[in-house]
Amino acid sequence: MSFAQGENVGPYRIIEQLGQGGMATVFKAYHPALERYVAIKALHPAFMEEEGFLARFQREARVVAQLDHPNIVPIYDFSEHKGRPYLVMKFIAGETLKARLKRESLSESERLDVVEAVGKALSYAHGKGILHRDIKPSNVLLCDDGSIYLADFGLARIAADGASTLSGDMLMGTPHYISPEQARGEPDLDEKTDVYSLGVVLYELTVGQVPFDSDTPFSIIHDHIYSPLPLPTKIKPDFPNQVQEVLIKALAKDKEDRYASVDELVNSFREATKGIDIGILTPEPTPRIRVVPSPAPREHVVAPIEAPVLEPKPDDIRDVVPSEPPIVQPEEKRGRRWLWLVAGLVFTCISFFIFLGAINRAREGGQPLFRDTSDEQTEFLPSRENTEVFAPEDHFVRAEELLSQGHPEEAHREFFVAGNQFLEGGDFFPAVEAYLRAYDVSDRPIEEQRQLEGLLTEALFLSAHGTDMFPFLEGIAEKYPNWGIAKIALARALIDTERHKESLQWIEEVLRNNPDNIYALAVQAEYFIIHGDIDRGHELIEELLGRQGLPPWLVDHISKLKRKF
Repeated sequence: MSFAQGENVGPYRIIEQLGQGGMATVFKAYHPALERYVAIKALHPAFMEEEGFLARFQREARVVAQLDHPNIVPIYDFSEHKGRPYLVMKFIAGETLKARLKRESLSESERLDVVEAVGKALSYAHGKGILHRDIKPSNVLLCDDGSIYLADFGLARIAADGASTLSGDMLMGTPHYISPEQARGEPDLDEKTDVYSLGVVLYELTVGQVPFDSDTPFSIIHDHIYSPLPLPTKIKPDFPNQVQEVLIKALAKDKEDRYASVDELVNSFREATKGIDIGILTPEPTPRIRVVPSPAPREHVVAPIEAPVLEPKPDDIRDVVPSEPPIVQPEEKRGRRWLWLVAGLVFTCISFFIFLGAINRAREGGQPLFRDTSDEQTEFLPSRENTEVFAPEDHFVRAEELLSQGHPEEAHREFFVAGNQFLEGGDFFPAVEAYLRAYDVSDRPIEEQRQLEGLLTEALFLSAHGTDMFPFLEGIAEKYPNWGIAKIALARALIDTERHKESLQWIEEVLRNNPDNIYALAVQAEYFIIHGDIDRGHELIEELLGRQGLPPWLVDHISKLKRKF
């Protein structure tokens, strides 16, 4: 249910929406009794699909509400409204560390202030037995009055202990800042996982870039587990050795080789930086386009939801909606980094959605999330008959390795298998990425490419459920206004974000150009049903089911929709 502007949510009056991510939507609200503004973080309705989640939410909210520290965003209250749980937090004026770093680097004193403030917050929480598990610049708030806060203890804790379709058995941190033990899916984490993530932030603050970056989160996570740390002195020759030594220890693969506590890390960093000017290496700028409205004014920043940016690289995507000719012609084969930049992306804590299905399968089978394939040879590539014994993320990482070794056809096959397995497992977002990568590296006949495009249509359509795909779809639909399936998927995602009027506008626009577009009609039926016009929705579904040649997955989708309502 929507938290509408002007609506009373308990004792709070909703003023405006501040941001939205995969797990929650943040609102500015006013509390008349105390005459103050607060921030309300309403969790995604999908959390409530799991039996017992509300009781866990209440239990964990009580735990994190006990955190009382000047560098932690305080939680004032928690409750539910129209079946949707929410947290009430301090409303903070300022900007995120991530936003600041995009604009300019920190001074030496500011850098140390941030490290010490975050360190104090973590040390206090660790003393209470609470881990953060998702430390990153977007969760660090730099306030207008000079104070510094660490945000989202509550959301990280609550999501970590849930087992809903959104949260799973563990919290998966944002890929760029994730610890190796988190990436492996180890259930028993300790404070050294926060030491590692803070170490990544330190690396970014001092070197000017994160230690591991790649086209896909799978590759980034693989690097956190297996790849040696890129030494700062190799990137910036005049980088101080004593600071490099701190980073090496903080980012050790084996947690027993790291600092024993956040306090030790902060103290070592403070000593290493005394009397020296580290400076900042500024990486080459990458052209980007924003695909969501500009961030709200500084006074609206609170326990942030990240505004993603996408690189404009979908040059060779073709329209896969029947009766609509391709709009974007291929120019050259290029990577797909723009897609995965969504995923951390919104995702105030939302990156882990992408990996959740794979993680759960790996853990249930007693297998690590990734296999170390560094010693394997290309000639031992598994046959088609044996591909089912490997998890989809294994195929994806294998494909990246084959591609780097100059074997694009073998890589195409592995990406294709990964996409199929992700799709069959219901992991639609990574299926989209895998199919795009397969399309990207292949020069196969058009008949095979059309099959791939059909699968991409299925994955893209079905992925547009929930808010995590919304920024990606919005960016693609805006930049490529004639790519039909992106518009249709965006319309479906808008239903979940409760921007129903915009959803209807997209549906009607597609149908004006192609009144028989089966995908647009399917989303229109879903729109009618969600808005209570069930008879009209059922009538449209019956009309669609009477057509010949509907894809089986679409038949299944609309049939389930009809049975559900």
